[in-house]
Amino acid sequence: QVQLVESGGGLVQAGGSLRLSCAASGRTISSYVMGWFRQIPGKEREFVTAIWSAGRTYYADSVKGRFTISRDNAKNTVYLQMNSLKPEDTAVYYCAAARKIPTYEYWGQGTQVTVSS
Repeated sequence: QVQLVESGGGLVQAGGSLRLSCAASGRTISSYVMGWFRQIPGKEREFVTAIWSAGRTYYADSVKGRFTISRDNAKNTVYLQMNSLKPEDTAVYYCAAARKIPTYEYWGQGTQVTVSS
């Protein structure tokens, strides 16, 4: 069993930056694909980015060039660096873990990111 806890969300002005963290416990996540998703109330959760155990990354077009996912296996933590934030990035951001894509088995509780214009 893996427990995931996100942190680092908050309120930021457009053009600003935030770094989200996802701390895992219960099991090492070094072999897991780690993903970030986001959800706006009333809309479906959408994929943001993922990182594989060997470090390969993949980004949604909407965040490519602005967001960077990274992982520190020694700390059992995954990060999401978000730069040049836009109001449309406002959402609850979730961290998730998958042993095999596309099934993400473990999810965090989410952290709110609000970008003001």
